Amino acid sequence: MTFVNQQMSATHQRTALVIVGHGSTLNPDSSAPTHRCVDEIRARGLFDEVVCAFWKEEPSMREVFYMLKSERVFIVPNFISEGYFTREVLPRELQLDGLVTERDGKTFFYGDPVGIHPGMTRLLLKRADEIAAGVPRSETSLVIVGHGTSLNENSRKAIEDQVILIRAGNHGFAEVLDAYMEEAPLIAKWAELCTAPNVVVVPFFIADGLHSYQDIPVLLGIEAEPTAAASQHEVFRHNPHQLQGKTLFYSNAIGTEPLMVEVMLDQVREFAVGNEGKPNTECQTANAETENPQSAFKIGQLQVTPQPNGAWLIHHIADSPDDSRLVPHHGPEAAREIALYDDAGKFRALKTEPNLRGGWLLRINNAGDLRLALDFFYPAALGLFEHWKAGTLKPVSLREMLGRQTGMYRFANTISDEQAQKMVACQCDAKTKCLRRITWQLANGIPLTELTPEKLPEKFSANADKIPLICVEPCTHLATAARGLAQRSHESGNSPAP
Repeated sequence: MTFVNQQMSATHQRTALVIVGHGSTLNPDSSAPTHRCVDEIRARGLFDEVVCAFWKEEPSMREVFYMLKSERVFIVPNFISEGYFTREVLPRELQLDGLVTERDGKTFFYGDPVGIHPGMTRLLLKRADEIAAGVPRSETSLVIVGHGTSLNENSRKAIEDQVILIRAGNHGFAEVLDAYMEEAPLIAKWAELCTAPNVVVVPFFIADGLHSYQDIPVLLGIEAEPTAAASQHEVFRHNPHQLQGKTLFYSNAIGTEPLMVEVMLDQVREFAVGNEGKPNTECQTANAETENPQSAFKIGQLQVTPQPNGAWLIHHIADSPDDSRLVPHHGPEAAREIALYDDAGKFRALKTEPNLRGGWLLRINNAGDLRLALDFFYPAALGLFEHWKAGTLKPVSLREMLGRQTGMYRFANTISDEQAQKMVACQCDAKTKCLRRITWQLANGIPLTELTPEKLPEKFSANADKIPLICVEPCTHLATAARGLAQRSHESGNSPAP
């Protein structure tokens, strides 16, 4: 069975929405709000395709377009402010040359980051009222806190704009203040800044990352030292806190607010009107002529087996579906949760790492949900395989990927070819690191020479019952490893300063 020439979605899809987040290699908290928004918008059926992409997780911004069949793609940066990422990194990685880009027979519409949308004011007010329910606004200081940095003049602008809007709106707070982790006014001095007896602090971040669940609680005095990840800790559920003669209410990041979905949709509508790119409002994801797969197959560490009435069963290849100890799950979203941690409870930032936990049995109702579930297990894997078989894959070499790096990674490309060959062999090892088969080279015309046969797609026998995981370009883990090599080479005096 192959997915090539078998359409598992509509043949006349028109509009896709891609929500781009930062992601993290440490825990799922950074990407969780983006996933929730994508799930909600997908469920509303407003677009033919709704997917997410990440800087530090999967699918990457280079992989995501292999998942899409739509000719018109709206891209919403799920970032809090304009700056380095939204102006440089995202356009570069998404291969965009402006607000509207024509490429590969598709039109891409690139919108503003959600954090600068005026609708964020409504979310801030709602969040403040929820965490301090019943507390009079007239006796409350509202503090909107951000990172703050002298390296980016726009880092604090989104927060300052919200402070101005809330003050001008006469929403009844005793005072509305902005504060920052690394710039004055400092959030560590919150008790001096606030005059009201009650203080509501809302972190102006997209997700509950290191800043909101570790750094800021320490600066506020809620915690004595950094704690566990937000997904493993309840720092946001302990309100109120009696500190320095005041009653302090601390919120989780504003980007976790469910109404973020409405802000994103507003972004798309407003951008579409201004750029003649009206999004389709009649989803066409159903097609009576869709040809569905009929036989069992393997992909990665998964066994996928058809059931009566178009249903499917998925389980770990090391498990037997007849084992009564397997925990039953239903629906494609369960696949994302199953793939989140390994058996030891470690976050699986790289979904193709050969450590998918077993002990479960997932039932999927139809072929459309099957594709969604497999994209949760192995993001973009089916799209990459289809393009590889069709000859439309565009591999990117290691040197090209490293050459486009900026910021703290800009010296990663100074490693030698010998270092690069050994690094790839180590970081991409099929038994311990990654199951993908590599299609890219060290540089144009320079092949990778130290890979084992199972890492090369041309060595793959296209059996009817197995789908390979394809790698179209080096991932962020290789960029990190190359940066480390470059640093060590510099310290030993063998390369330029990183």
